[in-house]
Amino acid sequence: MNDTTSLHDELDLLARNLRWFYDRPTRALFQDLADRLDGVDGRDPMAVLHALTGSRLAEVAADEELRPRIGDLATALREELAGAPALGPGNRVVAYLSAEFGLCDPLKTYSGGLGVLAGDHLRSASDLGLPLVAVGLAYRDGYFTQTVDGAGNQIASPAPNDLARSAAVPVVNASGDRLFVHVPMGDGEVAVQAWRLSVGRVPLILLDTDIEGQPEGHRAITWHLYGGDRDTRIRQELVLGVGGVRMLHAMGIEPSLYHLNEGHAAFAALERLGVHRRAGQDLTTALAAVRRELHFTTHTPVPAGHDTFEYGLAAYHLGPLSHHLGVPFDQLWHLATGPGFPVWNQTVLALKLADRTNGVARLHGEVSRSMFASLWPDRDTANVPIDHVTNGVHPPSWTGPEISELLDEHVPGWRRGTDPAAWQALRGLDPAVLWDARQRARSRLLSAVRTRLERRATRTGVSAGGAGLDPQALTIGFARRFATYKRGTLMLRDLDRLGAILSDTDRPVQILVAGKAHPADRDGQAVLRQLVEASGDPRLAGRLVFLEGYDLELGGLLTSGCDVWLNTPLRPKEASGTSGMKAAMNGGLNLSVLDGWWDEAVSDQGRHAEVGIGWSIGDRAPVTDVTERDTADATELYRLLADEVVPTFYDRDEAGLPQRWLQMAIDAIVLLSPVYSTHRMLGDYARRYGVTGA
Repeated sequence: MNDTTSLHDELDLLARNLRWFYDRPTRALFQDLADRLDGVDGRDPMAVLHALTGSRLAEVAADEELRPRIGDLATALREELAGAPALGPGNRVVAYLSAEFGLCDPLKTYSGGLGVLAGDHLRSASDLGLPLVAVGLAYRDGYFTQTVDGAGNQIASPAPNDLARSAAVPVVNASGDRLFVHVPMGDGEVAVQAWRLSVGRVPLILLDTDIEGQPEGHRAITWHLYGGDRDTRIRQELVLGVGGVRMLHAMGIEPSLYHLNEGHAAFAALERLGVHRRAGQDLTTALAAVRRELHFTTHTPVPAGHDTFEYGLAAYHLGPLSHHLGVPFDQLWHLATGPGFPVWNQTVLALKLADRTNGVARLHGEVSRSMFASLWPDRDTANVPIDHVTNGVHPPSWTGPEISELLDEHVPGWRRGTDPAAWQALRGLDPAVLWDARQRARSRLLSAVRTRLERRATRTGVSAGGAGLDPQALTIGFARRFATYKRGTLMLRDLDRLGAILSDTDRPVQILVAGKAHPADRDGQAVLRQLVEASGDPRLAGRLVFLEGYDLELGGLLTSGCDVWLNTPLRPKEASGTSGMKAAMNGGLNLSVLDGWWDEAVSDQGRHAEVGIGWSIGDRAPVTDVTERDTADATELYRLLADEVVPTFYDRDEAGLPQRWLQMAIDAIVLLSPVYSTHRMLGDYARRYGVTGA
């Protein structure tokens, strides 16, 4: 094997394993390689790999700095992969099924927080060496690519996935031929093939119906992420649930447990029921066996977030599956309905067929027990069998380079460790060193922001603002999906008050806003438009800017570079929220409604109230009048900004350091980072339910 062939193999290994997303040396390598290539995006290692051919590859092979660097990174990855747990027969394996995975920007396989959480779940499972295999769908077109026109209207463009040129490889059988399974639906059997992605040591299997020769209606099932009507949705979920179980079996993987990440995957329960029925078990015995195999995580307290199907549609598509199960459809119908839930509900199906269920924060567990209490009429709400495991984020993925350097020096093992005591070593850090890191992170963010704003201005011919952005100013971030319950315009209720806070030349404040609204959500798009319009209001002095194209890269820049992370949902509609966790890991301070994870963070860290880890908007009183709550929360937001947040940031000592602010930042990192990580989250799943295979 000549050196260019060996080099190509090493680069292929590094580019195809999505470990590069959270391994900074590998990311830096591909960016350095892209700098040698015209028009190649260094944020897409596969694009770099495809561009490095012929003489260009030979140049890299002859480079005395790059060649050994590539070899060292490839060797390190091979050594890590050698420790991957076995997933073959006889080994305890957990299958994690999710409709979306936020893995990296080149792969458009996610739409929002559910997918980003799923991606972090896989990264931590790899770090911790857990025997996990994941299953999702191979969308040919992702959520959408967002731009915003000069009038503030969101433009949704396709977000294509070219799987053949991506990091994915076809799943084949022992003979090297493409592996297929079939999923019954109302209009016949749908053929399903699969692609395999590697996330460190964890395999992700993406199911694909876009197969040549298959009827177009079947090929189209996996064309669009959450695309189409209810008919498309039930088809996609049958492919995910039924096809997922069948594909793993065809690959020789027999999971001990199936972890259903949201109700989209609930049809896996019916396929497992079929497995036991075909083995000769009666229905009662088979149902008991299925329940022992399933764990279900529910993610939303918003009723519209739970997939439902009318009787006719469900009967049409589930009729063939019902026949295979030997169970009349009306009997299946009762598994997915109940008091208060008159039509087929995927969450109800999962709740009834999984022994173990959790919400994604303490408060969300309470809300979920109340939402579904009618299914257990003989129990008090407090005893409804829905627990909680609070979400987390993957520390190496979301801690920016500035803070990562400090942690590498002061908290050895932080990238894979969960021991809160280890983080106490950071308390010996010189505040000036932390301040310097925070200043550099903010500058890095604002540099990227200016580039994005200039790009939008060039495209639209309309200034996107940003001329007044100051690298020394207190910078607030607000980025999320623009569902109306998240109250994206709460900060705009009194532009005179907000303007007075932002335009203070002695204590400047600036707000960076990003996020997408679903293309079918007119109200969400109206929220986005109002924010864009506000960015041009002269009262705000150009200190509120909207950033289009919200993606993983921009999310990471914002959470690592902003000084304050703002979150204003209508309590208790935020199930968990994870962006504020990322901000805290970077020394950002949260300014949030007491909802989701922040509600318990404030409660659990109450003993540290003399120090503070951020600020809370409003209280825990039930919402009886939304308009009154909006007014009260907006008033409290302005008060906190003017009287507490801004003064704390600008109260400097003789050395120019905001000592109180920096103490709060250190406490946020030390107290919150080990708790709100996916390492801790997976540990909770393992200890309570065994669902990680640990």
